[in-house]
Amino acid sequence: MSFEPKLPTPASPGVIENETGPPIAHDPELLAPAGDWDCVRAAVANGANAVYFGLPRFNARLRAHNFTEAELPEVVDFCHRHGVKTFVTFNTLVFTGELEDAAAYLRLLNAAGVDALIVQDIGLVRLARRIVPELAIHASTQMTITSPEGVRMAQQALGIDRIVLARELSLRELEKFQGGGGAELEVFVHGALCVAYSGQCLTSESLGQRSANRGECAQACRMPYELVVDGALRDLGERRYLLSPQDLAAVNEIPALLERGVVSFKIEGRLKTAEYVAAICQVYRKALDAALDARPWQPGPGDQYNMEMTFSRGLFTGWMHGVDHQRLVPARFGKKRGAYVGRVAAIEGDHVMLGATEVPLKPGDGIVFDQGGDPDHEQGGRIFRLEGRRLYFGHGQVEFGRLRAGDRVWKTSDPHLDAQLRKTFTGNIAPHREMPLALRVSGHAGDPMRLECGPVTVESAIPLDAARNAPLTAERLREHLGKLHGTGYALARLDCGGLAGPVILPIGELNRMRCQLVTALDASRSAPRRENAFTVPEMLREIPRQALRAKPELAVLCRTFDQLEAALASGIDCLLVDFEDIRRYRDAVARVRGSHAKIYLATPRIQKAGEEGFFKLIANAAPDGVLIRNLGAIPFFADAGLPRLGDFSLNIANPLTAEFFMQQGLKQLTISYDLNITQVLDLLRAAPPAWFQLTIHQHMPMFHMEHCVFAAFLSKGHTFLDCGRPCEKHRVHLRDRVGIEHPLRVDVGCRNTLYNAVPQTGAQFFAELINAGLRSFRVELLEEDGAESERVIESYQGLLNGTASGDYLWRTLRAQSQLGVTRGTY
Repeated sequence: MSFEPKLPTPASPGVIENETGPPIAHDPELLAPAGDWDCVRAAVANGANAVYFGLPRFNARLRAHNFTEAELPEVVDFCHRHGVKTFVTFNTLVFTGELEDAAAYLRLLNAAGVDALIVQDIGLVRLARRIVPELAIHASTQMTITSPEGVRMAQQALGIDRIVLARELSLRELEKFQGGGGAELEVFVHGALCVAYSGQCLTSESLGQRSANRGECAQACRMPYELVVDGALRDLGERRYLLSPQDLAAVNEIPALLERGVVSFKIEGRLKTAEYVAAICQVYRKALDAALDARPWQPGPGDQYNMEMTFSRGLFTGWMHGVDHQRLVPARFGKKRGAYVGRVAAIEGDHVMLGATEVPLKPGDGIVFDQGGDPDHEQGGRIFRLEGRRLYFGHGQVEFGRLRAGDRVWKTSDPHLDAQLRKTFTGNIAPHREMPLALRVSGHAGDPMRLECGPVTVESAIPLDAARNAPLTAERLREHLGKLHGTGYALARLDCGGLAGPVILPIGELNRMRCQLVTALDASRSAPRRENAFTVPEMLREIPRQALRAKPELAVLCRTFDQLEAALASGIDCLLVDFEDIRRYRDAVARVRGSHAKIYLATPRIQKAGEEGFFKLIANAAPDGVLIRNLGAIPFFADAGLPRLGDFSLNIANPLTAEFFMQQGLKQLTISYDLNITQVLDLLRAAPPAWFQLTIHQHMPMFHMEHCVFAAFLSKGHTFLDCGRPCEKHRVHLRDRVGIEHPLRVDVGCRNTLYNAVPQTGAQFFAELINAGLRSFRVELLEEDGAESERVIESYQGLLNGTASGDYLWRTLRAQSQLGVTRGTY
């Protein structure tokens, strides 16, 4: 079971001659999660090149153990001594009142010598570039970068070094990213799949004020739901977990990902065990090494078993080969299963008889009986005795009367495997791994010899001499330069291509250069990075001030023509249109033309490579402006010359993020739905209120998904090509555990959004918002008919013109709406 890891691929600039194969243009990295010290050791001992972990604040896995500020230097030092890089997750939104604390964190991380930050918040990227300019920044998958245009903006406008791409991208789509902006590309290759696009999930915020963008995901996607089709409950049998995907396992896709320029292969799992980290690193280390050596390799039965047993909800390639709506979400369970054993053949008094088994069993193993019911109340336990295929359990562990022949059986625990995995990282078993070096030798007779390793260069004290006999060869240089035992380094690759002609240098001088190189490398690893004495208040003072608008304005977002007619009839001057079929945008523009109103058309929330056609369709409809929902749309519509309003999906939570988007030419920005009233007021005090629009009434868009519930459960189709488009024939709601039926909608890219059935209002805070200078408010309609739309709009017009109070409006809307209105997350 033990696996001796290879040295990690060395860090080096440019193309270096690989002595066992052709030149490679980058050094691929296996990146492992580290929720605690055992996970760090497991990653180091089992082949990871880098680990990522969080601190107690500003990270998207607050439920993980995480490391304290006091532990940070020790973690970094331990990893660096073993040739492993450290990336810290700084991947949540940062509110205005937290910018000072974020700046202090940046200085702490820079001083500790971490190798990179993984960042979601654009304002934080800008802050880091001012305070700690030499610290590498990786764009978190929470930044929702899904297109080459988004990559280019992140790299060129923000100076981001690496992009962690969205999990929903396929191999075919990844082909279009090569050469698309200069930043390195990182992808997830194993672990849990969020059903919603990362950075675009507002479910925990909407239902429980626990924002996923703040590290507090409540995992509502792993809960059971019922499918309501055209008002009637649809019987789906044992399929109840309609939003719970299988786990990602892209181990066989490593060669293809390398071909597409991916430099970092990321394992999900900061909430998982050290045994999981060890097992998954072992498998992917073998896969990556084989791919780099151009050797064919596939995981064997033991590899598959280890991956399943350490954590699995079922293993699947996710979106690597495009959407497959019949396989992504089997919907039978939402939590760990393990390895599939087989089925119950018979229940015989005090034991269970199994049919054919697919994995071996032994006493002490844990199993569960899957009856397609509630996983929280399933039967199962540890095997006490095993006689052939007869399983005996401890007294009272299993209620045999509740079992039936045909029940599925899963193996959920293997203590022997866990013990074997622990041996790889406990005690002295985790080996000290020297940092691998890639050296380049250059020079010609009469000049010093240069020895380069990354940014470190040393030169010989005496010049090279023309060799009459016994010139320096690669073998001789490797022999003497490779004497690094005990230094913490190992010579991995040597490039002698810059050595001109037959030359010679005394062996003593080679040895001196080797020692000087080691000293310089040690110094470079401990050298403090530059830090600017720059403060948050100084940065905020650079934000320009603007005069307040005279009176409040109301914009209305319409999703049907009836709603559009109601808004026009109510005298609304600013109309935002978000139709499921954007081919009808041209008709919407034509309807508004000649009226008093201006019309803005909404882009899709996600833009993938090759989907610029949607943007062209919007531009060709000739609206008055565009509601921008993703990074890739910003440059496209700038070139189209259309005014742009930034939507909530840009995650604008602080003035530095807001200023960035205003610098990109947007005319106004929608405040992030993650902010409560205190945080909104802080934002309005720190940046011009005229920059912002606030959605004061809406059905919160909770899940935004590549997963199509319509295709998965109302068709047999695998993609939009063969699903029969049930979304065009049916209205669908998902009923949650408390009986609320949430509307499901599909967009032009076949992506689904699940909306909160209960609308929310911020009307009770209207006076505070007006006093803070805010003048632009939005009402979003969803399922309202024309008459209901007029009532909602008129209620908010009364709020803005002073004829109705926020509390009165809230009470009135509750009376008018069958579902009621919540006071919301503000």
